[in-house]
Amino acid sequence: MEEEKYFPESELRRSFMKHNTPNLTVDAVILFKNKLVLVKRKNPPYQGKFALPGGFVEIGESTEEAASREAFEETGLSIEILKLIGVYSDPERDPRRHTVSVCYLAKGYGDPKSGSDADAVELFEFDSIPELAFDHNKMINDAKSDIDAVLSQM
Repeated sequence: MEEEKYFPESELRRSFMKHNTPNLTVDAVILFKNKLVLVKRKNPPYQGKFALPGGFVEIGESTEEAASREAFEETGLSIEILKLIGVYSDPERDPRRHTVSVCYLAKGYGDPKSGSDADAVELFEFDSIPELAFDHNKMINDAKSDIDAVLSQM
């Protein structure tokens, strides 16, 4: 029987750092009071444009944990993740670098208030969503039937 090889964490990190790989991000389509929660971006890229709450996954964090953390940091809302909407991997989706985003549908709870990365948090009716940063309009369109189902139960 062949013995399993053990690599110390530091050796694994060095090994992974040799590879130029995409960064992992999360986005959340958050429903709150029958509306969509959007943040106005404070920083580039797309500074001043509206976007879904989201950001980079930190080491040791699941994508669900990252989505909850980012939602709270940017909107002040706690979320209940309802469903995975999709994984978005177009190499051109973020002008800074190649990112892969995991997008979730969620319900928001609490009092919305903008955090450090957002100039504002606003609630939008689904028939008046502006042109959003990144590929966030596509994410919302991909979730349309799930959004309708959730809204019919709220």
